[in-house]
Order: sequence, then C-alpha cells, then structure tokens
Amino acid sequence: MRIQGPSFVHNAQPLNGPHRPIPESASGSPASAQPVDELSISAEGAAISQTRGSADIRADRVARIRAEIASGTYETDAKLDAAVERLLDEVA
Repeated sequence: MRIQGPSFVHNAQPLNGPHRPIPESASGSPASAQPVDELSISAEGAAISQTRGSADIRADRVARIRAEIASGTYETDAKLDAAVERLLDEVA
C-alpha cells in the first residue's frame, strides 16, 4: 500500500458486478445452502435471566440503597472494611 498524500486522486477503478447465485443443481440440496441462526447463552447470562424474574428481590430495599448511593451516604468505613475482609478471604 502506498500513501501519496491528501491531494492524490486515484484513476477510475473498475466496478465488480454482484455475485451470481450458484444454481441449485450445482450446490446440492437447497436446504444445505440456507444459513442457520444459532444462539448460545452463557451460564452467567442464564443466571442473570433467572434473577431478573425472581420474586426474591426486595424493591423497597433496592430503592433505599439507590437513594443512599445517590446521596453519598451508602459507603461507610465499616462496609468497606467488611468488603475488603471478604475479598481477602476469597483470595487466600
């Protein structure tokens, strides 16, 4: 690839026409030529899907915690210390 600056203009380039379809007789059965859609859901995605429909979520508590986070009163030294202890227990 050569870069010749912003003032360089290419000569006319040939246009390629659309691809021609392969005749069905040459490609085998028509069903094998059709693309197939596939979906795979990870274990994490399945777990998230299950928790979203769960009745175990307490909306009142979620709303209270969101309000505390927004006001800046949710994070306390005691909560941070407990989180660090749990993290160190997991790592060890």
